[in-house]
Amino acid sequence: MTLYSCCLILLLFTWNTAAYGPNQRAQKKGDIILGGLFPIHFGVAAKDQDLKSRPESVECIRYNFRGFRWLQAMIFAIEEINSSPTLLPNMTLGYRIFDTCNTVSKALEATLSFVAQNKIDSLNLDEFCNCSEHIPSTIAVVGATGSGISTAVANLLGLFYIPQVSYASSSRLLSNKNQFKSFLRTIPNDEHQATAMADIIEYFRWNWVGTIAADDDYGRPGIEKFREEAEERDICIDFSELISQYSDEEEIQQVVEVIQNSTARVIVVFSSGPDLEPLIKEIVRRNITGKIWLASEAWASSSLIAMPEFFRVIGSTIGFALKAGQIPGFREFLQKVHPKKSTNNGFAKEFWEETFNCYLPDGSKNSPTSASFHKGHEEGLGAGNGTSAFRPPCTGDENITSVETPYMDYTHLRISYNVYLAVYSIAHALQDIYTCTPGKGLFTNGSCADIKKVEAWQVLKHLRHLNFTNNMGEQVDFDEFGDLVGNYSIINWHLSPEDGSVVFEEVGHYNVYAKKGERLFINENKILWSGFSKEVPFSNCSRDCLPGTRKGIIEGEPTCCFECVDCPDGEYSDETDASACDKCPEDYWSNENHTSCIPKQIEFLSWTEPFGIALTLFAVLGIFLTSFVLGVFTKFRNTPIVKATNRELSYLLLFSLLCCFSSSLFFIGEPQNWTCRLRQPAFGISFVLCISCILVKTNRVLLVFEAKIPTSLHRKWWGLNLQFLLVFLCTFVQIVICVIWLYTAPPSSYRNHELEDEIIFITCHEGSLMALGFLIGYTCLLAAICFFFAFKSRKLPENFNEAKFITFSMLIFFIVWISFIPAYASTYGKFVSAVEVIAILAASFGLLACIFFNKVYIILFKPSRNTIEEVRCSTAAHAFKVAARATLRRSNVSRKRSNSLGGSTGSTPSSSISSKSNHEDPFPLPASAERQRQQQRGCKQKVSFGSGTVTLSLSFEEPQKNALANRNAKHRNSLEAQNSDESLMRHRALLPLQ
Repeated sequence: MTLYSCCLILLLFTWNTAAYGPNQRAQKKGDIILGGLFPIHFGVAAKDQDLKSRPESVECIRYNFRGFRWLQAMIFAIEEINSSPTLLPNMTLGYRIFDTCNTVSKALEATLSFVAQNKIDSLNLDEFCNCSEHIPSTIAVVGATGSGISTAVANLLGLFYIPQVSYASSSRLLSNKNQFKSFLRTIPNDEHQATAMADIIEYFRWNWVGTIAADDDYGRPGIEKFREEAEERDICIDFSELISQYSDEEEIQQVVEVIQNSTARVIVVFSSGPDLEPLIKEIVRRNITGKIWLASEAWASSSLIAMPEFFRVIGSTIGFALKAGQIPGFREFLQKVHPKKSTNNGFAKEFWEETFNCYLPDGSKNSPTSASFHKGHEEGLGAGNGTSAFRPPCTGDENITSVETPYMDYTHLRISYNVYLAVYSIAHALQDIYTCTPGKGLFTNGSCADIKKVEAWQVLKHLRHLNFTNNMGEQVDFDEFGDLVGNYSIINWHLSPEDGSVVFEEVGHYNVYAKKGERLFINENKILWSGFSKEVPFSNCSRDCLPGTRKGIIEGEPTCCFECVDCPDGEYSDETDASACDKCPEDYWSNENHTSCIPKQIEFLSWTEPFGIALTLFAVLGIFLTSFVLGVFTKFRNTPIVKATNRELSYLLLFSLLCCFSSSLFFIGEPQNWTCRLRQPAFGISFVLCISCILVKTNRVLLVFEAKIPTSLHRKWWGLNLQFLLVFLCTFVQIVICVIWLYTAPPSSYRNHELEDEIIFITCHEGSLMALGFLIGYTCLLAAICFFFAFKSRKLPENFNEAKFITFSMLIFFIVWISFIPAYASTYGKFVSAVEVIAILAASFGLLACIFFNKVYIILFKPSRNTIEEVRCSTAAHAFKVAARATLRRSNVSRKRSNSLGGSTGSTPSSSISSKSNHEDPFPLPASAERQRQQQRGCKQKVSFGSGTVTLSLSFEEPQKNALANRNAKHRNSLEAQNSDESLMRHRALLPLQ
């Protein structure tokens, strides 16, 4: 059975070798053999196999000069490694390189040759046969080019764990290590390229594109990734078509019709040059211009497409190219190629014939008499330089530098450098095996592979852990998916003014290592649209929306087809074609055109506005008037009026009014945290201090006049210390309320954005409305108590009767603060502070005017009433009035009792008390005597009660003779009622207090 399998493999290998004759491979012996797969031709000739005879291998057509240059890069790298004294010394690398003809079938045909040779070596048949021409196993393969071809090759090589290092296959499907176990590559995968394409479209603000992809493992995954990226960026795809170099004419016509009828000007193409070529030819035939082509790396610099005759159609191409590398000495190596010198390169003969459009007479297969050659040449448009069916013979002395072909275009070595890097990657993996130290190897128990008997799977293991520095100083290591991460150059097709050829101008780059949003760089000044224009073409479904508007979705249409909708208030758009309007920052509002945000109008009760100025003036006026009254009271502090009003408490009361007027100023100006925390406590404490003083004054006078006979105990408790203590206690309660408020919920400055859209109201957030209610409520409670005492003492003597004015002031106070509550609740913004300022000023002016203006008027304008006689006369009149009323009440009681006992019904006489001290003298006195008499006379009072009137005349001498005057008055005046003595005693007790 083993012998049978061996024979089968030998037959397979023999057939494979026959199919690939000496002129269809490049081969060189060595200790270690590397395989190579390159597209020396663009395709194969179409042949109908009717199977009437033995099928022949299809023939490759259309010579690929770039593919031959890539092959030369592999040979150059191997020869450079063989001549290196440090890399694989005493070891020689050989190669077996085949032409894939850019087809899967030819690539698999070549791959079977690698696999068959490896299988023969694994069977160890040396004892059965003597193979003098034995070729070592292929331990690694460089290639292939297209992703579809590499997918097929990788599936086959993966079965035998033969490492495959591709230089141009970028499909992201090949990163799947579960399916492609032995595949690696020196080119970035298409995932980054698809993202870069979407970034370019977004950069130029296009949103309406078409897509075309090759119907293979390169085009389909690439365009699928692009769709995902486009969807994230709101880019709409108008059409999506698949193409192939084997598509029939009808399919090509349908795709061209779609392109011609589409309104999308940008077309994204994920394809190789051979697959795209039939489509471009038809577009050129129809002269469909004005399209922008976004090219993937596989065709962005393809010699099949970048032709001058196609430029009028695809002159706006922007494409991706790999980063160019440098290969020292490669230019000279390319120039040394010659059929007679390149004995190991079976492709050199055909290259020479295609380059100089001649034939070498010693070749039969490629001679001009060969029908197949004629057919292939005629079908390969642009593949050769000649158009004649017959070629002249080559002399062998032709100068290769005299002919311009893609082979000699070594200015930007991209794929060639990737081939060079792939060979060196395999060489460094072998070097790691060569220099491996036992115990530190990658295999079981740290063992190392034997370089002389190395197997493919061992090389694959070292390739996965490879890490070396290339000739450009860059670190090379494959990631977990077998990929190398690289950057892209962005190129634009220009028409050379010198020879009219298509040149690739680098206009930017894409850095995959940069963070998102900073990867793309484009120099727009270098880009030429349609070969001459600098204006960026328009490729949108709808016209751009102007600043101040946004895109609105049209029902039933793609999201890229929209209508322009004005931004709502409070939102803006400062760019064209905005997807959405941006909300203005919290402190800003949109302008009239909604193109920008302007600062919101900030409102508070300002010092500079008329309303604030008016309130400030009133507050200053109140401070001035209060200070004036305080100055008057201070200047006239020893006058009877000032003394009678409890001078010390009056000073404290005026100070509290100063604080009240001053506290209103904290409500004006821009609210700050400290002013918000200070203004309410300042207002509350000031008013409580004020009302406490009034309350103590009123209560003291009332107690004095209601006390029957004041004793030393009364005088002690009516002293100043107790009065100030009561004021302090009443005020201390308010202080405690304020401290608790500031500790638990302190007020703070607050920017209110909710009341009006375009205005920010800077107000004070009170922290706790309950605390504010307690503050005002306690103030009103004291005012109510004060009102009660004032009302009760309304009939006291004129000089003591502040109660009438206090009553009015408390009524004003209540009216103001009762009106304040609904006004405070119904206003907003700066008017909240204004309402409270008005309430404070109104209440303060009410207290100041009612309590002090009358006294100031007497002090300044009626000094005759500001005398001790006037004060005492008023006090005595009140005492006699109280006594007379008491006598009247008692006499009424006595009469009622006598009437009930005696039954008499006599009339009740009217009570009358008169004094003769005020009638005119029958004899006039001199003027000096008259003035002395007026000073001694004092005052005259009329007391009315019941049905009678008492005229009371009192005279007073100097203050030091008060006691004698009282006794004389008592002696001169007599009353019928005995109870009047109590009132006189009270009057006697009050006089020293004045």
